[in-house]
Formats: sequence, structure tokens, C-alpha cells
Amino acid sequence: MWCIQKITREYRKKMYRLLKLYKLAHHPEEPLVCIDEKSKQLLEDNRMAIKAKPGKIEKYDYEYKRNGTCNLFVAVAPKAGKRIIKVTDTRKKEDFSNFIEELVEDHFSEAKCIQLVVDNLNTHFGESLIETFGIRKAKRLLKKINFIYTPKHGSWLNMAEIEINIMDRQCTGGRIESKEKLNTAVTAWSKDRNEKERKIEWTFTRQKTDKKLSKYHVS
Repeated sequence: MWCIQKITREYRKKMYRLLKLYKLAHHPEEPLVCIDEKSKQLLEDNRMAIKAKPGKIEKYDYEYKRNGTCNLFVAVAPKAGKRIIKVTDTRKKEDFSNFIEELVEDHFSEAKCIQLVVDNLNTHFGESLIETFGIRKAKRLLKKINFIYTPKHGSWLNMAEIEINIMDRQCTGGRIESKEKLNTAVTAWSKDRNEKERKIEWTFTRQKTDKKLSKYHVS
């Protein structure tokens, strides 16, 4: 939210649409699903860390070995208490498209239409699916998706960012040396949260938004 310089009429239109959507109850046939990505640098300790003991914190060397980066796709259905996380080497159009296919055909196969909240990254459009799968398959998938875009510089309105912040605090914030170990960690973490049906309660209403952000409004 710190990056907001001005809130135009178009910004308000998209913001109010999301805030209205976030007030609705969970609808299994039209689930609300928020998506975002996060790059993760893979770091390996040069020396073995000394594990924490009662009364003593973990100790590790400041030196480390860089093992490249990978990408985390995070989809969260905040009203249903469900999240899906996929680790990939890159976040290209085909990576995004394959993740969308899994959401539609595997994780939300019973839904008639997924209300999909995304930001304005250049891969987050139907054209990515057409380029990856061809027109026929892409159209079949897109029939079950309603893309809902956050305003530009409005990624704070995407609840997937909240889930990513929680994931960083509880699971991925420290050093992880390989894609395999990262995948194992996030799989266990998301499985635990799904079993407990951890939900996100959005409390930032239109009224609160207008009061807090009115100084940025422009016609």
C-alpha cells in the first residue's frame, strides 16, 4: 500500500469490485481463488548449523553457497481454507498455464466458474493458455475461469500476498538448499494448513478504504 501515489477512477472501480467480492460467503460452485508468485533463492550452508537447544538459539555461519533460484506459485481459496502451492524452475507463460490447468481440472474440478484474483503480470492472461495449449483446450479451461485483476500498484488487494507472508514466516523464510527440499517443506506446510482449514478474514471494507485512502483520490 505504501507505493500508492494516486487512486484514479479506474483504480477505485477495480478496488471496490474486489472489496465487494471479499465480503461474500464461500460458494463451492464459484470459489474465490487468489494467485500470486514468489521467487525463492536457494542457499546452502557452507558449514553445518548448530541446532537449537533448550535455552539456546540455532547458530549458523553467515557464509553460504548460492544454488540458483526457483519459483513458488501460490493459490489460496481464503473463504474455504484451502491453498495449493507448486514449485517450478521458472514462472513463464507455460508455467502459469500449467498451474491454472491443475487448479481447474484437479483442485476445483467441481466448480462451475473460479473467481480468479490475479495481478497485472504479463503472464496472467488468457493468451498465455492459448499459446501453451492451443485454442481448443485453452477455451475449455477459460470457460471455467473469471479473471479479476487488481489495480496497477494494487497487489496489496490480492489475498495471496497474505498467504505468502505467512508461508515465509512459518516455512520458507530461512535457508533452503534445493528445489526438492523446498517442495517437501511447502507440501508439508500447506497440507497442515489445509487440514486445519486455515482461512483469511479480510476486514478492510470500502468504508475503511475511503477513509484511509481518500487523500490519494483523483477524478
